[in-house]
Amino acid sequence: MQRHLYRFFIELTNKKWSSRLLEQYTSSSLSKPMIRPFIKAYRVNEKEMAHPVEDYKTLHDFFMRTLMPEARTIDYGRNHVVSPVDAKLAEAGTILRGCKIVVKGKVYSVTEMLGSHKKAVGYEGGTFLVFYLSPSHYHRIHSPIDGLIAGKWTLGSHSYPVNTHGLKYGKAPLAKNYRDITELQIESGKMAVVKVGAMFVNSIQRSHDRPYWKQGEEVAYFNFGSTVVLLFEPGAFVLNEQLTVPCEVKVGEKIGSLK
Repeated sequence: MQRHLYRFFIELTNKKWSSRLLEQYTSSSLSKPMIRPFIKAYRVNEKEMAHPVEDYKTLHDFFMRTLMPEARTIDYGRNHVVSPVDAKLAEAGTILRGCKIVVKGKVYSVTEMLGSHKKAVGYEGGTFLVFYLSPSHYHRIHSPIDGLIAGKWTLGSHSYPVNTHGLKYGKAPLAKNYRDITELQIESGKMAVVKVGAMFVNSIQRSHDRPYWKQGEEVAYFNFGSTVVLLFEPGAFVLNEQLTVPCEVKVGEKIGSLK
C-alpha cells in the first residue's frame, strides 16, 4: 500500500508543467531569499565556495556553484579510481548473472539502465558503485580516471526521486530516469559513468565535448542533486578496502584501483 501511495503522488507531481514551474522559480530572482535558509538547513560549507553567497542571483545559480581550487584534492594515479562527486557512496557490489544489480534490496536491470543488452553483457560479473547526491552536495561531476570516450548517449524522459524512499518505492529510477551515459575505454577494458536525473528536472549538462576525459577534470553537472552509477567490466576494478559502504566521499578521493 505504501509503495502504491508513494508512486501515485509522484505521478501527480512529476509532470512537464510542474517541472517547468519549479525550473522557472529556481531560475528567477524570487528564489534568491531562499539561498540563506538553504545553506543553514543543509549546513553548506561557505568557506569552500568559489564565490560569496551574495554573488548568486538565484537558487539555481547556487545549486551550480563551483568550489575554490584548493577545496578538493585529486588523488592522481595511473591505476587510481577517484570519486567523481561529493556524495554518499550508497552501494557497491557485483553485477549479477542476467546483468542485474541490487540496490536497497531492489533488483535493477543493467540492460535497461544502458538501453542495450549488447552493452550490458560486457559488465556481467563486474562491479557497480552507486553515489547519491543530496541537495546539499556540490553538484559538479569529475572524471574518475583517464579514459578515451568509447560512446555517449542519453535515455529516458521522466525522472523520479533517487533518495532512500525513491530507491525503495519508486519505479526503478536508476534504470528508468533520464540518464546521460558515457562509456570510457581504459587499460583494463571499459567502464560506464551513468549520470541519473533527479525528480522534476532532467537537465544534466556536459562540460565539454572532448574525446578524452582527464582524471579529476569537470565533465558534467546536475541542476539538482541526483545519482551517479559507475560500472566496471569483470576483473577491472578493486574497491578501496578502507571504505566502509555506505560512506561519504569527496571529489578526488581514491575509491579503488584498476587491475
